Amino acid sequence: MTTITAAQVKAFRDRTGLPMMDCKTALAEAGGDEDKAMKILREKGVALSNKRSDRETAFGRMGIYVGDNVAAMVELMCESQPVANHDEFRGLAADLAKQLATGPGASTADELLDQPCPSKKGVTLREHKDELFNRIREVFNVGRIVRIEGKCGAYEHNGTIVHGVLVEATGGSPEQLKDICMHIAAMAPSALDKDSLDPKVIEDEREILRAAAKNEGKPDSIIDKMVEGRMKNFFAERTLNEQPFVKDDKITVGQYAKDNGFALKSFVHWKLGQK
Repeated sequence: MTTITAAQVKAFRDRTGLPMMDCKTALAEAGGDEDKAMKILREKGVALSNKRSDRETAFGRMGIYVGDNVAAMVELMCESQPVANHDEFRGLAADLAKQLATGPGASTADELLDQPCPSKKGVTLREHKDELFNRIREVFNVGRIVRIEGKCGAYEHNGTIVHGVLVEATGGSPEQLKDICMHIAAMAPSALDKDSLDPKVIEDEREILRAAAKNEGKPDSIIDKMVEGRMKNFFAERTLNEQPFVKDDKITVGQYAKDNGFALKSFVHWKLGQK
């Protein structure tokens, strides 16, 4: 039987960050081979993670990456607020977003997790996630992922509710686009513009306004005109381009963009854990 020295255990613990007894047991099982011991620890960690997979992950953060002509956002969830603020958890979120933006892309979280980790050579994102679970012992779940090819701005708000926002535009400075992202987080528009809204939602609102006008006793000859007038308020509430800009409510967001020489093309706004 291979003798495992205290110095070996300490060196392995420094490498893994795991408890001394876990390191000693794995080294003993591996006959002192650190690479084999690492594999043993990873397999045990995966098994433990699977057993705990039904735990609620109500906390977390958005990993966001913005490059020259590409951006990505990844929702990463965990079990507690302290872990959501942990440097290594933040690093994992950032790695996920960076790989999604700069790698070949991915349509699912599993597909992304099997890709290389940008900050750790020779390690996949899944292996990095599993190693982090082994140290922290909380379940991590990768939720929604999105990648946008084009000029983008971004904003993340880590408060009682975690917001992540990406906005795609034809131009604009990072500061201008961030201001628009902050507006989106605060005002939660449903769509970019009138054309982007669900036609059924628009028609349903028109019917509600027609019924209200009839109940007010308005003549049929003016109801349609009244309805279209009131629809302006509906669009101003629901669409980004028509909303009064929070930093200058005398102009709309669309007008602010136009005045600064660019136009908005799309946006993504997520609240952590909320579809």
